Amino acid sequence: MKLGFRDGVLYDENRSNWDADGPRPISWSLWYPAADEARESDTTERSWFQKAKVARDAPVRPDARPYPLVLLSHGTGGSAAGLEWLARRLVARGYAALGVNHHGNTGNEPYRAEGFACLWERAPDLSYMLDHRDGWLSDLSGHIDTTRVFAAGFSAGAYSVMLLLGAVAQFSQFEPSRMTQDGARGPREFPDLADHIPTLLSTSEVFRDSWSRMSKSYRDDRIKAALLCAPGRSVLGFSAESLKAVDARALILVGDADRAAPAEECSAWLQARLSRSALKIFAGGLGHYVFVPEGTALGLAFAAELFTDPPGIERAAIHDEIADLSAALFRDTAIGARA
Repeated sequence: MKLGFRDGVLYDENRSNWDADGPRPISWSLWYPAADEARESDTTERSWFQKAKVARDAPVRPDARPYPLVLLSHGTGGSAAGLEWLARRLVARGYAALGVNHHGNTGNEPYRAEGFACLWERAPDLSYMLDHRDGWLSDLSGHIDTTRVFAAGFSAGAYSVMLLLGAVAQFSQFEPSRMTQDGARGPREFPDLADHIPTLLSTSEVFRDSWSRMSKSYRDDRIKAALLCAPGRSVLGFSAESLKAVDARALILVGDADRAAPAEECSAWLQARLSRSALKIFAGGLGHYVFVPEGTALGLAFAAELFTDPPGIERAAIHDEIADLSAALFRDTAIGARA
């Protein structure tokens, strides 16, 4: 099957960008089954990630039934391209996949403390894409089924997806009142994040407005089931009542040697509080970054720790298994809904 690809930018007029001088940007990438006659080619930009050839802006493969849609949410500081490995595998299994770059919290832009601290702003990015389908569907309308929608997220992306399922944040792990002298003050990509929050609360109206929305519900009932890859410690801020009320199916995957988001502390904690969830812990010494793409020579040169797995582990094989598990979850959910 040929891999179609399109990208673009939409603007949420109801939310400001972090500079308070325009609407919030939502850049997006769409992968879909392209027509058999489409011509695929390599991407031209240099990247840390290995990527498959794509048929840019190609017509869709005209199958009889439209393809279900999977929304993708990247990890903190990452990008939609970081989930290309999952997107193209889902396309091969009969889905379309739509990823976004979360403003201020993506490597596609300069990092912003606001984007890292206000993770709840990521969930409305995904709902916005469903609300404004005309901005990215265009001639693909009728070929992608926006009534059969699923979601998948890695790390902070799993947090975003949980918000869509109905989880509600009681607190942020980096708010000043929760900081200890020897505790982590930010994620790997923004290690002094907590130190920025008091200043932002006193100087930025946009930040204060967002901070006040921390405990709002971002539930989107259009999301039928979700794949949660290595959810981080941010999920510990969800209220027990909101997690108990989540009724969508969820599959939680994590490596047994994940030090950034330990399996028992984060994934098992979350699975125990969700009534329709399953947990799989990958054995073999797998860490947090098994859920990012295989690396290029450039990626290995600058961040070998992101792309190096234990001896005997083939990352591509793990990615194939994840795609099989997620496609089965989405397929079984759709069958159950029709029964």
